[in-house]
Amino acid sequence: MKLNICAVCWVMCAMCMGCTFQTKHRGYVFPDDLESRVASIKTTTALESEIGAPQTKTIYGDEIWIYYGADENYRGPLPKTYDNKTVLLAWVNGGAVTKTQVLRDGDLQNIKIASGETEIPAAIELNALQELFNNIGRFSPAGLGQ
Repeated sequence: MKLNICAVCWVMCAMCMGCTFQTKHRGYVFPDDLESRVASIKTTTALESEIGAPQTKTIYGDEIWIYYGADENYRGPLPKTYDNKTVLLAWVNGGAVTKTQVLRDGDLQNIKIASGETEIPAAIELNALQELFNNIGRFSPAGLGQ
């Protein structure tokens, strides 16, 4: 009888350890009063000192600095979830910040990422043997400085 109770206790402990809850913050940790803080910012220097360097900047169209932060939640064997998502967009013209916008969870669309790969038009697909022979003669021997 003692052996069965001990086995049940071990199973219960293992189940409890698999159901842990953990939250990790990803990206920027924004202050609670983010909207009021960025409303008074007029220069990129002030924006960088207040929030930091942007995670990315747009390369086409208007120059926009993008900041992102979210909480990544782990709940045992269940899939990861994200909440408290915040995006700060800052339109920049030279050294001046012309407009800012803060987007929260409700403002962001849920985008479902497709599984699989995106086809590249006119891509040449080679197998391992073709790759090996394709690379012959492309590299100079080590030490020649070429």
